[in-house]
Amino acid sequence: MDTSTLLAFSFSFLLISLSPGLCMTLSMTLGIRLGVRRTLWMMLGELAGVVLVGIASLAGVAALMLKYPEIFAVASFAAAAFLLWCAVRAWRDSTDVSDSGKGSELTERQLITQGFITATSNPKGWIFMAALLPPFISPDRDIIPQAVLLLFLILVIEFTSLLIYARGGRALKELLTGRGLDHWLNRFSACMMGAIAVWLVLS
Repeated sequence: MDTSTLLAFSFSFLLISLSPGLCMTLSMTLGIRLGVRRTLWMMLGELAGVVLVGIASLAGVAALMLKYPEIFAVASFAAAAFLLWCAVRAWRDSTDVSDSGKGSELTERQLITQGFITATSNPKGWIFMAALLPPFISPDRDIIPQAVLLLFLILVIEFTSLLIYARGGRALKELLTGRGLDHWLNRFSACMMGAIAVWLVLS
């Protein structure tokens, strides 16, 4: 795979990855509530989900799922229910999130699950992968090395974008805390996660 092709793919995926979406909004929300370090657990699950979607897209599974949207409907409703549960917990959490080490009872496993479900249940993610990956795969060359390289680039770009959004959320928290508005952080996070859940259902 030549350099120009890799640059074209990287630029295309970067534009997609940096655009506001479910995973980036979730990363910013958790960055507010938990900080960047704890949000890394969600990112781990999200990246695993992105890899799964990418492999499935190359294998033709994405085309099958796009042909039968009811599969997406079931996955989206399940993900929305999980996110709404997280939103309710955040809304009820009266802990002062400005106090380091507090503000969340989510375990690492729950954060990983949250990221994985959000990545794999987002129809737009499947559509983008199904549309973006195949054109950059040359049928005249071994497919596996090409796929591994493209998936590696996807992971690097996606992880960088998630970090940018999480750090942005952390900066917002520091701004609100500095103005004495830290008591609104949990409710803001809850509203954001609730909005993600609604987005999943409506999409």
